[in-house]
Amino acid sequence: MRLLFAGTPPVAANTLAALLTEPHQVVGVLTRPDAATGRSKALIPSAVAQLADEAGTPVLKPPSLKTEAVQSWLSTKDADLGVVVAYGGLIPAEILEIPRHGWINIHYSLLPRWRGAAPVQHAIMAGDAQTGVSIFSLVTELDAGALYGQMSVDIAGRTAGALLDDLKSQGIVLLEQVLNQISAGTAVLTPQTVDGVTYAPKITPATAQINWAASAVEIERLIRGCNPKPMAWTAVNGERFRILSAFPACEPVARTKPGEWIIGAREVKIATGNGDLVLDMVQPSGKRPMLATDWARGLRELPITSWQDKDE
Repeated sequence: MRLLFAGTPPVAANTLAALLTEPHQVVGVLTRPDAATGRSKALIPSAVAQLADEAGTPVLKPPSLKTEAVQSWLSTKDADLGVVVAYGGLIPAEILEIPRHGWINIHYSLLPRWRGAAPVQHAIMAGDAQTGVSIFSLVTELDAGALYGQMSVDIAGRTAGALLDDLKSQGIVLLEQVLNQISAGTAVLTPQTVDGVTYAPKITPATAQINWAASAVEIERLIRGCNPKPMAWTAVNGERFRILSAFPACEPVARTKPGEWIIGAREVKIATGNGDLVLDMVQPSGKRPMLATDWARGLRELPITSWQDKDE
């Protein structure tokens, strides 16, 4: 089949790389405009744009898809199907109708749970036992189209980064199955249920700030969900202090003041609203990641943690 592809970050480039092999024919790629990066603010093409350029595949980087020029460009590609992975913007209804079989979207959750921008992170933070990959027919409503297929995976204590690596591989396997079914005319669409819909908004640095009034279990999930980006953090002596990994203490101790530090020779803990959290890997402001115990050995005085109760 002749395919259009829309995507932007490395996770999308990973899928595009699979589609740029036989028997597929990618006839056009949509991606977000080049973005200013680093101190120099130099404009850098997206991971998808770089891969498409290397493969000699036509690529378009429009600031908006709602123009006749974009629609005309896509129409000339004579595509059978469009594939979307993390494009970073909504696909207008006019563009959804251009390929013969419409567009399909690869989404990293078990829809209808966790529609939205950050499904992997929210699944971890919510304590879900499983998540997965869904491929669905793209419609104008957010992540609401009928399903072509799903695969589930166990979260099993993994970080968002590690889990997404697994989901990317599973997504490519499922995509190949769906493409074969659509090409053969055997694909079956199953409408999403209205029950169980949840939403996964974008993770921001504000989301990643630790509220020590939460339980040690909840904070550990937040830490995994925000790893590798933006990383969970707390303020120590007025500076951002990232916590890369941690775990609830085996014998939780009820303390009167969430946010209290307990620094010993063999472990560093912080009291939470329910139990103590043992810090493993941390990254103080302006420094490299290190073991919490190594960081604590260099302290001259007990750190002061400043945090806000997000329920206030």
